[in-house]
Amino acid sequence: MEIQKFNLEELAEFLVKAKKATYAGDGKEVPSQRPGFKELEYNEGDFSYRDSYAGFFMAPGQEYVRFKGEPIWLMSYTGGMNQELFGDVDFAKQTFAFLKKALSLVNMSSPFRGPAVFRSEKFEYSSSVKGDISSFKGRERIWHDSEAGEKSNGINLYDLDYIFEQDYIGGLVIPKTFIK
Repeated sequence: MEIQKFNLEELAEFLVKAKKATYAGDGKEVPSQRPGFKELEYNEGDFSYRDSYAGFFMAPGQEYVRFKGEPIWLMSYTGGMNQELFGDVDFAKQTFAFLKKALSLVNMSSPFRGPAVFRSEKFEYSSSVKGDISSFKGRERIWHDSEAGEKSNGINLYDLDYIFEQDYIGGLVIPKTFIK
């Protein structure tokens, strides 16, 4: 039984391009299909991608890919800034600017969020995921190094404060029309 009309490697390649061209790449918002949401879109060939989210300090959302108009892949995410930091818009903006840098490093082997570890200035990002493009779940976190501390592999691990956390889950959507 064949259940795919697309190649998973092509899907991963498309996801990497789409993510780099939208939120991680400061893509322009498109008219929202849902009132109160911000939406970003990327299209190439038979694939189309949309990222839809609401909120600021906490900003749950959903990304999905269509192939020839049919939904084929979806990822939901939820989380945001540590609740103790709600209200500090400037620090949240700095954190989100760093998050975009991390997300711009998305790669084909793990085309969900950012790399396993990324550090820049006083921020550190980590993403741990189980599964593959067909079915996965993961968590990403950001810490801020407010003091120099003990290092492991050159990364300050013991003096970091957790400032952002988000869970994500998703995988393939198999429409009835794809079953032969």
